Amino acid sequence: MSRRNTEQENWITYLLSLSRMVYLFPAEVKDIGGGKWGYINEKGAFVLPPKYEMARDFQENGLAIIQLNNLTGIINTDGYFIVKPKYETIIPFSEGRATAIDHEGFKVLDESGKEITSKAYSFIGDFQEGRAAAANTNEQGNYLYGYLNRRGNEVIPLSFESASDFEHGKALVKIKEGSYSLIDLTGKVLHSYSFPFVDDYGEGMLAFRKSNDGKWGYMDESGKVLIEPQFIGTQPFVEHRAIVNVENNHYGLIDRQGKYIIKPQYSSLLNLGENRYALGKAQDPERPYLFQKYAIADADGHIYTGFIYNGVSEYKDGVASAYNDEMTFFIDKRGQRLNHLPMMQGGGTLAFNKSLIKGDIDLRILYFDKKGTLVWKQNTIIPLKEDYSVTENKFKPNKDYLVYYPQLTGVSSPESVNQTLKELSGVKAVPQHTQLESSYAGDFDVSFYKNNLVVLEINGYDYPFGAAHGMPVKKYAHIDLKTGRFYQLKELFKQEADYVKVISDIIGEQIKNDEQYSYVFPDTYKGIKADQPFFISEGALNIYFEPYEIAPYAAGFPTFTIPFHDLSSIIDHDGVFWRSFH
Repeated sequence: MSRRNTEQENWITYLLSLSRMVYLFPAEVKDIGGGKWGYINEKGAFVLPPKYEMARDFQENGLAIIQLNNLTGIINTDGYFIVKPKYETIIPFSEGRATAIDHEGFKVLDESGKEITSKAYSFIGDFQEGRAAAANTNEQGNYLYGYLNRRGNEVIPLSFESASDFEHGKALVKIKEGSYSLIDLTGKVLHSYSFPFVDDYGEGMLAFRKSNDGKWGYMDESGKVLIEPQFIGTQPFVEHRAIVNVENNHYGLIDRQGKYIIKPQYSSLLNLGENRYALGKAQDPERPYLFQKYAIADADGHIYTGFIYNGVSEYKDGVASAYNDEMTFFIDKRGQRLNHLPMMQGGGTLAFNKSLIKGDIDLRILYFDKKGTLVWKQNTIIPLKEDYSVTENKFKPNKDYLVYYPQLTGVSSPESVNQTLKELSGVKAVPQHTQLESSYAGDFDVSFYKNNLVVLEINGYDYPFGAAHGMPVKKYAHIDLKTGRFYQLKELFKQEADYVKVISDIIGEQIKNDEQYSYVFPDTYKGIKADQPFFISEGALNIYFEPYEIAPYAAGFPTFTIPFHDLSSIIDHDGVFWRSFH
């Protein structure tokens, strides 16, 4: 058989394999116990049932990262575990390698799921050009960086104070304070630079500062200064252009000679790829952090639209998605709406995803076929038993205020119960066309359901614009479906019982003896309040505290679980609260 015929047969085999290829897409179902993720086909039918706590897209290698029992693993398209859930997290594959993190540190996995690093590291980055930056701490607690190859071996020793990803066989590393070098894939030093700061290597250009508090300029790889320091911030050169910002935090776009293509007069400037940029204009110049509108421009500075978009995604194959106060839709490279493609009420993104179009709109995932027909969206009704159910309702009076709140069907005194749930969820009078000082997003889960008791977990996140971070909100409603009663903590116990002291002492012992609570601030825990926030789970009472109350913000809501058998002597076993779920 000729080589030509063999190549033709191979090509036909490849095309046939593509025609038989089944694409799978992650989708979430709300259920008792919270949301569960599975994978649907292009018709919207579940192929892998919703049982995961998290499910990411399948990558080109046919593998996907999932979470089960609060641990992370990897599955193939048949749902078989390539890596059983045992890691805290797994970072997606890059060049056939994924980074997994457990209690020991960072490790590299190959596509068979095997750990190929001989030890754990304090940090491992993505693989680029066959190298991944890795770091461990020295005796002084400082990070030292080097590089691993795709076999997981250290090919460039961990000796640098910082290290960038490789680009065209070169990477920028920091040798020590005031000393940087450009190295090749073997670690050989190509050029060295004596400046307090060198950064943003890209397309043969490096940003630098001549003094600790000086401005930034650009030099070439040899160290020749091409653009004198004049910027307060820089980004790497991409497609012969770089985004810079100047005094008053205004952003512009320069060429390799430092000439402005887009003058620095915008509150933000985003590279959307494919020679397109989003220009941001603050609606309140005195408070630019509040809200921006975006216009579309090209790499030559031509502006195609007014400042009409609240957000724009990156371009792919000549198409991006954008949204305004009302809708999310596709736009072409001139920023014009593509009316023949799907558009959705709400804010978010739309993107072509293999054989479907994926929408991430107002914190919900949807899928459309290429004709724009809706294939799948998340359920809004969670059945309980008999005539009882929980229905999801949406409240979005303002672009910066979004709440999904629960309403109960079949419950006694439905109007009173559901009005209370609205108020707990944050449904309130919010001005429609007024710029708010903060954004708020709220949602809920059915965290527990047994007999006549349903427990609704109400979550929220309030972010004041310009703040370092927002504040999370967590509330629990314990509702008796037969009576419509909202139970309080004290109703679980006998009237004469000093439940505050008993629970306070148990939690005090947990903090003292259990290492998992070592994050609690010393001497801050003084016991619980009579109306301490709580929730019921299977076989246990859970007591929690607000962020900052007894622990740092990063600890979230410190939660202490107490089995009911440890409280048996003070529980009112004949009380209506206990009997509602027993």
